[in-house]
Amino acid sequence: MTLAKDLDYQMKVILSGTAECLPEGDLAAKLERAIGEDRPLRVKLGVDPTRPDLHLGHAVPLRKLRQFQDLGHTAILLIGDFTALVGDPSARDVTRPQLTADEVEANAATYAEQAFRILDRERTVLERNSRWLAPLTFAELLRLTAHFTVARLLERDDFARRYASNLSISLHEFLYPVMQAYDSVALEADVEIGGTDQIFNLLAGRELQRALGQEPQSVITLPILVGLDGEKKMSKSLGNYVGLTDPPEEMFGKLMSLADELMPDYFRLTTALDPLEVDSLLSELDSGSLHPMRAKRRLAAEVVSLYWGAEAAREAERAFDRVHVEREVPDEVPVVEIDPGELADGSVWLPRLLALAGLASSSSEGKRLVAQGGIKLNGHVVEDVERRIGREELEGLTVQKGKRHFRLIKIKV
Repeated sequence: MTLAKDLDYQMKVILSGTAECLPEGDLAAKLERAIGEDRPLRVKLGVDPTRPDLHLGHAVPLRKLRQFQDLGHTAILLIGDFTALVGDPSARDVTRPQLTADEVEANAATYAEQAFRILDRERTVLERNSRWLAPLTFAELLRLTAHFTVARLLERDDFARRYASNLSISLHEFLYPVMQAYDSVALEADVEIGGTDQIFNLLAGRELQRALGQEPQSVITLPILVGLDGEKKMSKSLGNYVGLTDPPEEMFGKLMSLADELMPDYFRLTTALDPLEVDSLLSELDSGSLHPMRAKRRLAAEVVSLYWGAEAAREAERAFDRVHVEREVPDEVPVVEIDPGELADGSVWLPRLLALAGLASSSSEGKRLVAQGGIKLNGHVVEDVERRIGREELEGLTVQKGKRHFRLIKIKV
């Protein structure tokens, strides 16, 4: 792909949605030289495959890497299959449980496949850091660690906090920033992308490159995406996430629940819209000429289109309207078969049914949902926590939790 020649436009796109670009002026100088020499920059994003499924929070740095790619630069997606065996200590108060090689390999395959829903597979350099880290001899490792000091490592917020609290820091955790830094050396990275929680590791890469005679990389940090709850970072364990593999209707519905004040960040960090178009949208939103609900529909449609295509986004919006505007049940509702053994006295307790149907993690949570008025049976709110449902009513019953989650109940034969 041809390298974009407009320096101002490149900087506008690259800096959109970023937290910091360090050191000041370094990236602009690199870009200007790259344009003059017609030599694309080598842009690195390292990811440790510590989980099998990704959400929009994980996609933020992938989207930034795609922007570099679309500007004509060389995008390097580095799968940290070796560093994942250690586990990144960033923002951790305890040592991470170490994964097995088999777990890392399974996660790596899933991660790469999901990442290519954002990146252009044909224009992405895919690497694994086991290629250069695994063969390192102990003598070579000693030479690398000689460029780091314990005092410098203890400047990290997480290490400093744990040290001050007399909490353990494993020696292999100290080696993590050394390994990530060596990745930049091995790849001869011009730029490295990471979250704001990665700043120490990213700057360590600059230091090691300089010490080993390479030009130090520019560092770009990106904000941590706040989840749908509007309070904490997006996390599957907190339930405030939008998964990259969520079905289109679910993805659209989740994004429509987003608080209005989060829309600017989501437009910048989760869509493929040109930063100039985002500026225009947000300006209309601020002036009141664009209604927040219309903006949110545009946001949801853009994100769904990104992962599932434009037609899937249109159908997801129609499905959303059927449920939330026209108050209809979706065309496709997951069917749950209840074992007759659950009907010992000819009926089942509603909170227990919610747990069996996957709408609650337990009967206790199911009881809470009923008490809060969050459950409907065949379209009618039920607030009686002691409600029992007989066999005849159970067969073909539609159970709804909140606005988006439906189950059609059948009795197993």
